[in-house]
Amino acid sequence: MNTRFKLIFFLFILVLIVVVLGNYIHMFFMKRNINYQKTGGYIESNNLAILIEVDKKRLSLVDCKRGEVVKIYGVATGKANSPTPLGTFRIIEKARWGGGFGSRWLGLDVPWGKYGIHGTNKPGSIGFNASAGCIRMRNKDVEELYDLVDYNTIVHIVNDLNYGPFGYGLRSLRPGDRGADVAEVQKRLKIKGYYDGDIDGIYGEGMKRSLIEFLKANNIPLTDTITDSIYEELGIILMD
Repeated sequence: MNTRFKLIFFLFILVLIVVVLGNYIHMFFMKRNINYQKTGGYIESNNLAILIEVDKKRLSLVDCKRGEVVKIYGVATGKANSPTPLGTFRIIEKARWGGGFGSRWLGLDVPWGKYGIHGTNKPGSIGFNASAGCIRMRNKDVEELYDLVDYNTIVHIVNDLNYGPFGYGLRSLRPGDRGADVAEVQKRLKIKGYYDGDIDGIYGEGMKRSLIEFLKANNIPLTDTITDSIYEELGIILMD
């Protein structure tokens, strides 16, 4: 593993520790009601997590107990106008689909839309920004992954290691926009006491009202568009 991948892997494990501890009790009781698929072999499926690097077009299956990368697969990710969501999610759906979604579907709990990992009838798209935001895999690969992972498996998606939810850069956010960057702005506005809605990554009317209140309180020209200067006022600055 190169240095950058090792660093991503290290931070990924730290995120998993926080998430897994937070869900441990819930998962303990839920496991009795979930019909997990049996995979066999030396891999324990409840120790597995998934790391997706959008910029590398790479999906890594990680054995957290052993601290090892078990499998690496090539993927296709979202186009520029329909980017793959960034953040830490869970697998909440498993299905045997067909057609353009290939032979398998692993749905994620992304709050601002329906996204997942699935196969494709266009294997030539693997390695490119080609989807509407989902993660595409070759059918044989997604079939293998489908059999290895269970419900509630953690899926961590990054584009740039340094920028987290702003892995696609500081885009100008307008009402109707969705994404991890919107969710982060919602968090900042909530911390400052202006936003009391859900952290759902959707720029709706509630977020717009809280933004206007924040701008008024700080003597900033009123606008519903979040640009670089407003990001800075919220304490969001990307450093190279």
